[in-house]
Amino acid sequence: MNLNLLQAIIFGIIQGLTEFLPISSTAHLTIAAKLFHVIPALSDHEWTAFMAVIQLGTMLAVLIYFLKDIWNILNAFFKENVGKGKIEYSKQSLNSKLGWLIIVGSIPIGIVGISLKKIIEGSLTKDLYVIAASMIGLALILAVAEKTSSFKKEIKEISIKDALLVGVAQCFALIPGSSRSGTTITAGLFLGMKREAAARFSFLLSLPAVFASGFLELWESRKFINPALSLDLIVAAIFALTFGYWSIDLLLKFLRTKTTFVFVYYRIAVGLAILALILTHMILA
Repeated sequence: MNLNLLQAIIFGIIQGLTEFLPISSTAHLTIAAKLFHVIPALSDHEWTAFMAVIQLGTMLAVLIYFLKDIWNILNAFFKENVGKGKIEYSKQSLNSKLGWLIIVGSIPIGIVGISLKKIIEGSLTKDLYVIAASMIGLALILAVAEKTSSFKKEIKEISIKDALLVGVAQCFALIPGSSRSGTTITAGLFLGMKREAAARFSFLLSLPAVFASGFLELWESRKFINPALSLDLIVAAIFALTFGYWSIDLLLKFLRTKTTFVFVYYRIAVGLAILALILTHMILA
């Protein structure tokens, strides 16, 4: 695995900035890796290992940012459900309900993720035609969601059905270039959520899937990580954490008063740029 400290920093910054914005970290990392010729120098397993390491940074970012929320959800959930004879969901607190919503919303990605694991880890993750199509396709769907949403639902009004549907949408994030936050926020808007509520629920819902898949990938890919590059990978993870925390805060504040159309235009521009780079042979698909 050929990587230097500067490249590690750049990849860490890219991962942190793009993981939580609805613009696809996979797309940006793959483009950067091909421009730096890290791909195709790395095998599929090596690239997966590298991605798993730097994603640890963004996993920590979302954990730190929502630490108070996570603690309140876990505390309420266990108090109101563990050891209770009869569980009445309708009478539970918001935090306990959020615990149930996250569990229900995580079921689809758990099933689909395990079923399609080999395909996800294969050459599909590096296919720029797939990434470009996903960038443009989801941009158009997000635009429709923006035009049709009622923007009325607060996070306290999200139902079990809503959580399940957003969870199904999260499965489409397995397609390279689609974006986890992009698919789930789009689903939230279609269901009438306010933009900030859709983003906040998107981040909370991502926690089980991101941690489970991240640590699993890291464990299974550990033999492909070159010990000589440990420092570079740690540096990349630290930059991913720092910029990831900042991007979460930025997006939540941005969506309080702004639409997601800036991301729609950006995704289309990047998708077209990828196709242009391929057609001009500046990068290989």
